[in-house]
Amino acid sequence: MALAIFDLDETLINGDCASLWSEHMATLGWVDGESFIAKDHQLMAAYAEGKLAMEDYMTFSLSPLVGRTPEEVAFVVEPFVEDVIEPIFFSDATRCLANHRAAGDRILIISASAHFLVSAIAERLKVGEVLAIDLHEEYGHYSGKTRGVLTYREGKVTRLHAWLEEHGESLDGAYFYSDSRNDLPLLQRVDKPHAVNPDPVLREHAEREGWPILSWS
Repeated sequence: MALAIFDLDETLINGDCASLWSEHMATLGWVDGESFIAKDHQLMAAYAEGKLAMEDYMTFSLSPLVGRTPEEVAFVVEPFVEDVIEPIFFSDATRCLANHRAAGDRILIISASAHFLVSAIAERLKVGEVLAIDLHEEYGHYSGKTRGVLTYREGKVTRLHAWLEEHGESLDGAYFYSDSRNDLPLLQRVDKPHAVNPDPVLREHAEREGWPILSWS
C-alpha cells in the first residue's frame, strides 16, 4: 500500500475550479461579473506562467465571501459542483483513482484552491482526505483571509510533510499526479511522479527525467 497524491485542477478535472467558481459567483450576483471575471483571467494567466503570488489571488477571490457563513457558501457550492464540476471529471482520472483504491493505496488530493471547493469536489470523487487552502473565520463568518501555509508550490511540500507526520505516513513508493510546473517541488520528492496533460515547462522536465507523461481525457 502506498500514498497516491493528486493535484485537482487540470489534473482530475478539465478546468480550474476557482475560475469556474468565480463565474458562478457572477451568476449568483455576488460579484460584478464582467470586471471580476476579467481580473480572474488575468491572475490565472500569471498562475499558468508560474508568476502568481497566491496571496494576491486569494485576497481577490475571497473578497465576495467576506461576511458570509461557511453554511451559506456550502449551500451554493454543492449544486455548483454537481452541475459544473462533475461533468468535467476526466474519465481517465476516475479510472486511475479506482485502480489505486483496488490496490489498497491511500488517496490524498492536494490543491492550491480553497478548501471549501476542494473538499466538496473530493467528496464527489469519493476521496476523503484533502489538503487545500484553509480560510480564516471571524465570529462564524469568512473574513476574506487565509489561514496557515498555503498549499501552493513549496507550500504543498510543507503541508504534506506535516500531514505525513500527523498520520504516521511516509513518501516511500508514493505517487503524485499533476499538470503544472508549480508542482515541481512536490513532484521531485516522490518516488513515482506522473505528469498529466502537462504544461510546457513540466513536459520538458518530465521528458528529461523520464517521468511518465499521461494524456487524460
